[in-house]
Amino acid sequence: MKLTGFADEAAPDLATQIKATKELGWDYISARGIDGKNIHDLSDSEFDKAYGQLEDAGIKIAEFGSLIGSWSKSIDSDFSLTLDEVERCIPRMQKLGTQIVRVMSYAQAPWGEEQHAQERFRRLRAITSRFSDAGLTVAHENCMNYGGFSSGHTLRLIEEIPGLKLIFDTGNPVFQRDRSHDEPQPWQDAWQFYQDVREHIIHVHVKDCRNPKNDGEEPEYVFPGEGQAYVPAIIDDLKNSAYDGFIAIEPHVATVFHVQDGEKPDWQQCYDSYVKYGKALEAIISK
Repeated sequence: MKLTGFADEAAPDLATQIKATKELGWDYISARGIDGKNIHDLSDSEFDKAYGQLEDAGIKIAEFGSLIGSWSKSIDSDFSLTLDEVERCIPRMQKLGTQIVRVMSYAQAPWGEEQHAQERFRRLRAITSRFSDAGLTVAHENCMNYGGFSSGHTLRLIEEIPGLKLIFDTGNPVFQRDRSHDEPQPWQDAWQFYQDVREHIIHVHVKDCRNPKNDGEEPEYVFPGEGQAYVPAIIDDLKNSAYDGFIAIEPHVATVFHVQDGEKPDWQQCYDSYVKYGKALEAIISK
């Protein structure tokens, strides 16, 4: 297994993201945000500058953490905007030699409302087909999107979309209700979710947290192995099954993506916690 991480949690600028990656002794970054923009939303000149920095540092991009079909987009959003993101991603992934693009299945509507599953499938088929035609792999993440409702919803996506693979995020089940159950629906079980989808996983995101107190509240994000995401057990299972893909850290333990309105991230805290998180994951893997 190879280690990478969403280094935009360490710093907004790429130079410091590279510094954090090198401090960990890693060769890969999971590309998401650079100076506040997703990598597929950078201007051509901004992307060329980032490409040069990565080349000079000898750092490679393990995945494109795109915003395609993300939890921030409803299923009735303009699909042409999504296709534009796809068309911007493809040449940049090819230039960087990146194989995997992270996608989602559009935001969850409130449970009990129409989820427009067929439209989600239609869009994901079109997205996956375009990337596949370019020789690239589309991997769906179980975040706050249709596929995150339950492991069954994720498996339905696999059935409906030819060529789709999975990114499993260890922490995301901890703060989502299992919509495969009748009311009152329990929190999802990360180990059960992982076991259900294991054969389709080609990439793993590691975050850890504890169940939120109430629906709609943020969970408490913690270091790997300290929460309810079964991180050590999942790592052991991956090792025992000779998993040879990437494991990406996505800490969320510092105030970066989850600051309150009006707050600003403490970027030194973010940097330090990112490096500490990476070392904590290495310690789990080495056991």
